[in-house]
Amino acid sequence: MQDRYGNEVSTGSRAALDAYIEGVDHFLAAQVAAEDALKRAVDHDPSFALAHAALSRYYQVTAQPTEALKSMISARELGAGFTARERSHVAIVGQLLDGNSAAAYRDIKRHTSDHPRDVMMLQPCAGVFSLIAFSGRVGRDAETFAFFDNLKHHFHNDWWFDSVMAFALSEIGRLEEARPIIERSFKNNPSNANAAHYKAHFLYESGAHEEGRAFIHDWLESYHRSCLMHCHISWHDALWSLELGKRETAWEIFDEAVRPGNAWGPPINVLTDTVSFLLRAEIAGEKRRKDLWQEVSDYARIHFAAPGISFVDAHSTIAHAMAGEEELLNELRETSSGTASDMVNALPEVYRAFAAQKWQAVMDRIIPVMGNHERLGGSRAQRDLLEFTLLHALLKLGKREEAERLFLLRRPTLAKDGLPPSLFPETVDA
Repeated sequence: MQDRYGNEVSTGSRAALDAYIEGVDHFLAAQVAAEDALKRAVDHDPSFALAHAALSRYYQVTAQPTEALKSMISARELGAGFTARERSHVAIVGQLLDGNSAAAYRDIKRHTSDHPRDVMMLQPCAGVFSLIAFSGRVGRDAETFAFFDNLKHHFHNDWWFDSVMAFALSEIGRLEEARPIIERSFKNNPSNANAAHYKAHFLYESGAHEEGRAFIHDWLESYHRSCLMHCHISWHDALWSLELGKRETAWEIFDEAVRPGNAWGPPINVLTDTVSFLLRAEIAGEKRRKDLWQEVSDYARIHFAAPGISFVDAHSTIAHAMAGEEELLNELRETSSGTASDMVNALPEVYRAFAAQKWQAVMDRIIPVMGNHERLGGSRAQRDLLEFTLLHALLKLGKREEAERLFLLRRPTLAKDGLPPSLFPETVDA
């Protein structure tokens, strides 16, 4: 009995194994059908430890901690009696659930040296919310690429592996190498939301904004709003609409699929994508919406009451600053929790100054963060929020030539046509 990747699986039920394979595929494709398939696997074989572990992981990434814990208890109780690979697999999922990221990453590297095609062990290292991406280390984009590059000879035209490999290449600027891989991945499984998402990032990094918006806008029509990536992929759609001058459409997408209360998605996506859209909209000349800033500040206070995830904390800082929540801002300025807390500590003064339109102070205080902001986590597209903050401040100070030169140096592909006037109206000549 083997899974789709040739790993031996301890179950006596063919129906359970088929449901498990289906569930893992849906999980890797960020489809809501994963839960039902994995539940069927457990129903067919209640002693199927890996199915319980996969359910636990699904519930963890979809922000259902109670259900994740229940499934993990079952996996741990059962997993001790099976193969060495399965025992290691279950133990690592348990570390992920317990928040022991460093140990999980260490053990994943050991585990995958013996079992390189155990994809549920590779998945926590993929993407921008991964163990590597949230490590706070300098060079983590290159580290992500190296992790998957070392394993690529174990995979041939696999739709999931191709998608994460293409994204790793895109994030380090190797776009020509990424292009055929992401196209192959998407062709082999067009319902893979990760492939659609990573293709969106590839098109963003390539500066293909019209193509990107058309692609993702059409693809979203067949992706159910209850699925894991719907909120975040809608954020891409909204940002491209904003950049292409479709302001009304951008706000409609934001209201329907991104903002708190209307979007379904893990709180990390709802918070960070809402903050990002609101700040980019303001940079693009939209009137400040104090009601929405208060709404997302309140959301951050409720869902992320204690600092500790630096990427989240950076976005919470922006929300609290724009809403004027001084006490919450001070807490983030002083926090020592999180892998990049030193960078988080610097941001309250940046966005206090932004909220007050003190542009020289914005520029002076954000520059020290710009050298290695990859430590905060997130994609290059997400971290452009910081890049655009600095450019906006320079333009407000009348330093257009300096802003254009900086954009060209730091984001050369995006800057090939200069500063986009739809995002930076200060560049439009009177």
